[in-house]
Amino acid sequence: MEKIHLTDAEWRQRLTPEQFHVLREGGTERAFTGKLNANKVDGVYYCAGCGAELFDGEEKYDSGSGWPSFTAPVDIDAVEEIRDTSHGMIRTEVRCAKCDGHLGHVFPDGPGVNGLRYCMNSASLDFKPRQGTDQ
Repeated sequence: MEKIHLTDAEWRQRLTPEQFHVLREGGTERAFTGKLNANKVDGVYYCAGCGAELFDGEEKYDSGSGWPSFTAPVDIDAVEEIRDTSHGMIRTEVRCAKCDGHLGHVFPDGPGVNGLRYCMNSASLDFKPRQGTDQ
């Protein structure tokens, strides 16, 4: 996958202030405030920074965490996982493989066959309903 490299100024032109904070500065939106947390429409979730396809709505579930949660990405190569030791914790950060944007974290407490919960920030995602799906 070809990487996208932009300056901070270029990212600021493309993103809202909240998206820039999450995707480029590794920020986190407050729980239960993201526009996609309660979304139940069938569709696909893309990176808000570069448009890369990241998660299928069929893998989304209500984890009760306050953030959109998925059991797996559309393709393991769509995301990169990085050890995160910030805030006195050991976690696994999830980044977009194409633009290196911070998406959220993955935890080993999910319901899927792999037992993972990809806990993402709504600000880092764009959603498009599947064709023929009512919004």
